[in-house]
Amino acid sequence: MKNNYLNILEQRTKNKEPRNLNKGALLSLFLILSSLFSFSQVKSTIDSTSIKIGEQITYHIQVETDSTKLVVFPEGQTFSPLEMIESYDVDTLKNNDKFNLIKKYGLTQFDSGKYTIPRQKIIIGDKTFFTDSLQVEVRNVVVDSTKGLFDIKPIMAVEKQGNDWWKYVLITLLVLGILAFLLYWFIWRKKPLTEEEKIALLPPYDRAKLALKKLDEAPYLQEKNLKDYYSELTFIIRKYLDEKVYDHALESTTDELISRLNLLKEANQVDLSKEDIKNLEAILKRADLVKFAKSAPDIELAKIDRDTIDLEIDHVKEALPEPTEEEKLLDQKYREEQERKKKRKKVWLTVGISVFLLLATITGLSIKFGFDYVKDTIIGHDSKELLEGEWVTSQYGFPPITISTPKVLRRTTPKLPEEMVQQVEMTQFGYGSLIDRLQIRVATTKIKNLGENKIDIEKAIDAELKLFENAGAQNIITKSEKFVTPNGAEGLKVYGTMDAPVLGTDELEKRNYVILGFTAENVVQEVMIFHKENDVYAEKILERVLNSVELKKAEN
Repeated sequence: MKNNYLNILEQRTKNKEPRNLNKGALLSLFLILSSLFSFSQVKSTIDSTSIKIGEQITYHIQVETDSTKLVVFPEGQTFSPLEMIESYDVDTLKNNDKFNLIKKYGLTQFDSGKYTIPRQKIIIGDKTFFTDSLQVEVRNVVVDSTKGLFDIKPIMAVEKQGNDWWKYVLITLLVLGILAFLLYWFIWRKKPLTEEEKIALLPPYDRAKLALKKLDEAPYLQEKNLKDYYSELTFIIRKYLDEKVYDHALESTTDELISRLNLLKEANQVDLSKEDIKNLEAILKRADLVKFAKSAPDIELAKIDRDTIDLEIDHVKEALPEPTEEEKLLDQKYREEQERKKKRKKVWLTVGISVFLLLATITGLSIKFGFDYVKDTIIGHDSKELLEGEWVTSQYGFPPITISTPKVLRRTTPKLPEEMVQQVEMTQFGYGSLIDRLQIRVATTKIKNLGENKIDIEKAIDAELKLFENAGAQNIITKSEKFVTPNGAEGLKVYGTMDAPVLGTDELEKRNYVILGFTAENVVQEVMIFHKENDVYAEKILERVLNSVELKKAEN
């Protein structure tokens, strides 16, 4: 009587139509022709079928193709049980309109015995080909004990091969350091004051006195350029009056300015004498005649006017009342407010430049790598971190399934009905769950007392999907195709989509799945991968995992 596990497998296929024998024959003929065709394109040889322990043999793969097809040769330790110690560059030979590509590998083995180099997977364009398996004998090295033996060599420390993350950190810190230095140098650094800035910081009285000295050094009088001389002279006194007495002195006419000074005197706001005001009036009117009526006073008179202005600057300073404590405080607050404005300006300028550089960097990287990749790199993405992290290659179950995964698969205890516990023996390893972005599961099931019955892998996978349906999955869409591992193990690949329940809610979430199924005697081996739909990183993880699956046949 068949066990419950086989009953579940059988129920899924009761209504299936019988296979069409004619179609099967045609398919077999097609496969035979395909194998002959692939044999003519891909050849593999070794330079020796018998070596000593640790001796190297050279494994050749020769591919004949045209120049338009991309050829992908095996990479990594795909020659197990032999170990690849070197992968040579591809040699290319032209043969009429074809190209012969020759790829060489250096292989070795450190245990004696007879070994089989497994079939190697070659991808030509969009097609997959496999080389023939080859036999190699590894012989013991005969040791002549009569000549003496050497001591065992001491253990040598091997430098651990690390990644280059520190280089990227160093480059990032260097770039940030350069940017910080530039911002400091051009924005925050206290730059040396120019001559004009130093003069601008002087009090109005000192500034006026310094301007008179510079007027004395100018060549106006030597060149008899009285117009420019009087323009500079009157500007000095007007500027001083504008800052200390009347804040419209620069744009006022001579009459307006004199009238304002008389009003301020009468109001006791400026203690200027009538003689001081008359002296200023005379000089300002003389300057107006020089500038607008082309009058030409004597050079000596111009010098006297200069000395008079110098004296009147002193008189104006003496006539001004001393600033009160309140005025001094207001002046101090004004200076502090100006400093705060300068600081705020520097802060906004720094923030603006930083934001611009950040946006420019993100834009440039987005153009090169794509915005989603840049966004996921900055914000973080679980699947991306798994894809770019350090992967683990290990064997799970017995017979062992070799597989590379982003994380180590941990042993889990499957919950089986009591009636099945006595009939099947299951080992299971996994990472993640249905609520995670990615779930990987490797299961090996050994069926006891199978008798003459044979395991139908299609029924086995159908039973697995039935379990997901019972767990709440809906709209399960399936497709199937033959699957061959890099070392030549053949199985069935079932893939598609399903609406999986979201934990703690009544919602469903679209997920993609792939199930690989293999059978050997009374053993079912399965590799199951589930991931969220439209997750580009999970799709790349899926492809990498599938390309790493290898099986070792169970021993009888």
